[in-house]
Amino acid sequence: MKNLIDIHTHSISSGHAYSTLQENVFEARRKGLIYYGLSDHAPAMPGGVHPYFVSNLRIIPETIEGVRILKGIELNILDENGKVDVEDRDLASLDYAIASLHMPCFSPKSEALNTQALIRVMEHPAVKVLGHPDDSRFPLNVQAVIEAAAAQHVLIEINNSSLRPTSFRQGARENYLKILSLCAEKKVPVICNTDAHVSFQVGDIDLALALIEEARFPYSLVVNFSHDLIQEYILKPKQKK
Repeated sequence: MKNLIDIHTHSISSGHAYSTLQENVFEARRKGLIYYGLSDHAPAMPGGVHPYFVSNLRIIPETIEGVRILKGIELNILDENGKVDVEDRDLASLDYAIASLHMPCFSPKSEALNTQALIRVMEHPAVKVLGHPDDSRFPLNVQAVIEAAAAQHVLIEINNSSLRPTSFRQGARENYLKILSLCAEKKVPVICNTDAHVSFQVGDIDLALALIEEARFPYSLVVNFSHDLIQEYILKPKQKK
């Protein structure tokens, strides 16, 4: 199976990443990706982009070196009601948004409130991917999250970075096995992303794929291998069920 896409990546604009957009795109081309997505950290993250950054993404070409460029952002969930840190008018100009819980922007709360935050943020029309819902520091009602993702037509991310031995996120492997089991049961597609903070990581989803194989998760529900799923979940406006 050939990986076609990586849409959770960061450039030097994120403040704590180490490669330029051009370096990331060249690595995507080298890895044979068809689609590359830039999703730098939104403004509430320390070191994140200025609000003007989001509206100005329109200047980036749609294709670079034969790679289709998708313009996105990694939003910070700010409260249990799913508030995010980019204005709707700017989000409307993007191809997609990833919504994630980050410690500097959202203090861990009860399982019920953490779950509510994810369910509410998935209702936003720009949010197409739920980023790294894998950290035991943010306990979740996983079944409720998966059911909401199905209803809101949102992809669940399997984050390769979370599975690295050096990751600061806790319990990712065990949490993903539970997530994959429920996604298979509910027929909810997943997307494997790198969360690359340096160009060398772009397109490298080896740990995520190993876990998918271990879980015997159906490849037909992995967006990375399907032009049709990429079209349905990423390229088209979000359609709720």
